[in-house]
Amino acid sequence: MYTISRIKVAIIASFFAINMIAQQDVKASEHWPQPDAKALAEWQELGFGMFIHWGPVSLTGHEIGWSRGKKTPIEVYDNLYKRFNPTRFDANAWVKTAKDAGMTYLVITAKHHDGFCLWPSEATDYDIAETPFGRDVIAELSEACKKHDIKFGIYYSICDWYHPSFPRGGRSGGTEKPNHDINAYDRYVRTQTQELLRNYGPLVTMWFDIPQVYTYKHGIGMVKKLREIQPDIIINNRAYSGAPCGDYDTPEQHIGEFNRERPWETCMTICRQWSWKPHDSMKSLKQCLHTLIYTVGGDGNLLFNVGPTPEGEIEERQVERLKEMGEWLNEYGKCIYKTRGGPFKPGEWGASTCRGNSIYLFVINWNRTQITLPPLGVKVKKATALSGGKVEMKQSARGITLSLPVDDQQYIATVIELKIDGDALELNPVEVVNRSYSLAFQKDTKASNVFENQIEKYGPQMALDDQPETRWATDEGIQQAVMDIDLGKVKEISSVQIDERSWNRVKKFALQHKQGDKWETIFTGSEIGENFKKVFPPVKAQHVRFNILEAADGPTIYEFHLFGPESE
Repeated sequence: MYTISRIKVAIIASFFAINMIAQQDVKASEHWPQPDAKALAEWQELGFGMFIHWGPVSLTGHEIGWSRGKKTPIEVYDNLYKRFNPTRFDANAWVKTAKDAGMTYLVITAKHHDGFCLWPSEATDYDIAETPFGRDVIAELSEACKKHDIKFGIYYSICDWYHPSFPRGGRSGGTEKPNHDINAYDRYVRTQTQELLRNYGPLVTMWFDIPQVYTYKHGIGMVKKLREIQPDIIINNRAYSGAPCGDYDTPEQHIGEFNRERPWETCMTICRQWSWKPHDSMKSLKQCLHTLIYTVGGDGNLLFNVGPTPEGEIEERQVERLKEMGEWLNEYGKCIYKTRGGPFKPGEWGASTCRGNSIYLFVINWNRTQITLPPLGVKVKKATALSGGKVEMKQSARGITLSLPVDDQQYIATVIELKIDGDALELNPVEVVNRSYSLAFQKDTKASNVFENQIEKYGPQMALDDQPETRWATDEGIQQAVMDIDLGKVKEISSVQIDERSWNRVKKFALQHKQGDKWETIFTGSEIGENFKKVFPPVKAQHVRFNILEAADGPTIYEFHLFGPESE
């Protein structure tokens, strides 16, 4: 049963005063209150942060919030807190893990969609104080971040499927609650967000999520009050619905597109699930670092998520993976921190960052021993391979060609610094033309299934665009799927590269080509995973089929490349 027994008379009185101010605020302005420019610029330079999703739900191993009423009955889910006793929780250990990973800030789910609060809130009894554990998680993390010089931020879900005043509830907020009161809920949100800011601030960011029916009519006033308390706080784009909002955008589980005009931050999980799941599939070191490289190269920040166990620890394997990232950043952090994305836009080739008169290249895919970049309009005075070896450079009006022996090319990324005559940030960002010579690049294609029929976002063409952040995705439960490609004319093909990343769902597939009215198999394979490659005897074909014969669940393919003998 939901209670508010600890709400004091003074707080109740302030609810009404706050609500009156809110209505006045909305009448005065329906525009997002602008952030402190200096604080936003400093936030953009942070580059890499830790996201933490945690709460009593970890006892089940299911997803936080979304499993309520789905995998766990609502009554059971709502009472998990009575058994929540993470005695191995050590805020300093968590923050040290972030520090060792090279992260500069941390954001914790103080309240998720399930309504449970990781701090002893004066506005509710549904919080950490009522658990066997009883300790203030948010206070301990705030202090640990100060100790280790990590910026501290708080995630706060606007929707609350537990609170009786929030209009939506049940499974995934899919039902309407009786006797709901959005004005009363707005007072609750204001009380809690101000409580968090005053008790645990200053915060680097307030990270809101899923407002659903909480609109700008209430949200603008709420945000304005937070800015009164801490003028330099940075706030994301999910504080309310119904009108544009936020200091920065938040692409989720995918890398955002290159954008210097609008600040952004990709939030992504190190495994698949946000909260802890036993034996969850974890990203490889290469996948983790490529995610960071492509995000920062696109001029965004990466907020990388871990889900601690019910005992209060971050899994040792995740700690080790993050430590490996930190070791790489010890070598190349100067190319990541306090940089901006570009001027070469990210692509299959890799990504770039810049600072002052330096451009840092992260070359991921070479054309044998070379890569050719478009001209910048300024002179490149020097090229240095920071990851080892001697890079040769040729510069002309047509572009910049860099050469490096194969033995000096690095598995994660070859890092090269270009010194230019001028300020790199003043250069216009440029696209790097596809250098893989994939015969399937941007060719006509169709698929047997596309996730929720969102063709423009998840269609098969997204696997042929040489953009590492896009993908062809299929519906949940799909175990067989086909992608047909028309190469435009008969071409000779002799190798294929396929990137499934960490999904590892494909269990059996065939590469086929059309002969007359029949599809003939070139070869069959089993698992794909990350960067699958196969060379085969040359075949002449115009129509090629990627036939997924067996999959554990809906397959997802990020890149599909075909090559002829001259490209191998």
